[in-house]
Amino acid sequence: MENIKLPYPRWVPLLLGFFINAAVGMTTYSWSIFIQPLNTEFGWTRTEIALAFSICCLTYGAVSFVAGRLSDHYGPKVVVIVGGLLLGTGFICTGFIQSKAQLYLTYGLLAGAGAGMIYLPPVALAPRWWPDRRALATGIIVLGLGMGSFFMAPIATVIIKSLGWRYVFQYCGIAMGLMACISGCFLAPPPKGWSPPGWKNPALAVTGGQTRALYRDYSYEETIKTKQFWLLYLAYFCASSAGLLVTGHIAAFGQDSGLSLIQAAGAVSALTAMNAATRVGSGALTDKIGIKKYFIVISALQVVMMLTLFASGRSSLLLWANAALIGWNYGAIFTIFPTYCVQYYGNSAQSSNYGLLFTAWGIAGFFGPFSGGFLRDMYGSYAVGFILAALLACVALAVVAVLRPPAPIKTGELLDDHATAGVQGLPC
Repeated sequence: MENIKLPYPRWVPLLLGFFINAAVGMTTYSWSIFIQPLNTEFGWTRTEIALAFSICCLTYGAVSFVAGRLSDHYGPKVVVIVGGLLLGTGFICTGFIQSKAQLYLTYGLLAGAGAGMIYLPPVALAPRWWPDRRALATGIIVLGLGMGSFFMAPIATVIIKSLGWRYVFQYCGIAMGLMACISGCFLAPPPKGWSPPGWKNPALAVTGGQTRALYRDYSYEETIKTKQFWLLYLAYFCASSAGLLVTGHIAAFGQDSGLSLIQAAGAVSALTAMNAATRVGSGALTDKIGIKKYFIVISALQVVMMLTLFASGRSSLLLWANAALIGWNYGAIFTIFPTYCVQYYGNSAQSSNYGLLFTAWGIAGFFGPFSGGFLRDMYGSYAVGFILAALLACVALAVVAVLRPPAPIKTGELLDDHATAGVQGLPC
């Protein structure tokens, strides 16, 4: 129904989700800036330092699934507030660590768990507020991931040079916790039965003044029994692993290649800037040209960028350009895969469905950065790691190229006005 009164304009949940995801972006995508300071102070290897980022990503992905299930049952507000407290506490405590075990606990487990709790609820809510522009709405919210990391890179660099790396975690931890908790206080789903003015649900038919559902959404239990879900899972894992392998090491790679800290941080900023821009840009392009065609194009480009990345390290400008394109292609998956999940299975169980799908990113977050650090320590350079990233991007491309949507579940159920909002899945 279009005449239901809303608690606030529907752009407000997008803004709240943007700030929540910005806190997540500050946690993850600028990690490579800390590799050199931690190596200098403690003498830890790249593998040992990368393990902290890997644990964070693994925890982040695993907890996102739990957060999705909790959000379905208790609502997004409580989940995000608790997650914001965990994220802020973990980040602040990382500023006081004296051992690897403490780093793995505070940054890897605490901050990772907090990030996982706050990421998913606003992403799952976006299609419910914007069923007419699902990909674009999702893109705007996950734009916060890119923008948070974009601003984190120069902020962290300045603080490291003037005060030291510990103050980055302490000051930014306070800011991130406040951003998440304040935004979470106002996060809510749309009223039951509401739909945007002028939008006609393609899964519904009105005959004789009665509304019937032509199709119904998949339940979580039905979703995980389809082969398409697990093919999406594999593609998500491979595309994420490729991007995270580079994201977790690009600043260190730049410094290994002879660039200064500022020049290497410029590659992080270029990657994260395009990582941010693609969230909205890819959402608009996906809505226009189709999700499958767009993913194939960016995956093919990602393979080329990975294969040329090592050679670009000798020039700061070339490295920045390469990093920017990698950031665009990698960041697009955070718009593409939630949209795939809604298109294939509907919105009713999106928190649980995408929560489970997102654990592929968490596993990739462990595998990608850790394998990059391990191969760097083994071979003395990042060349082999970047070749691995190219192969992973190839696999993601191949899987999506052969992917076909699951059959829609047909139903002739008669609905009342308040039941129509729960049927937002598109027939595939």
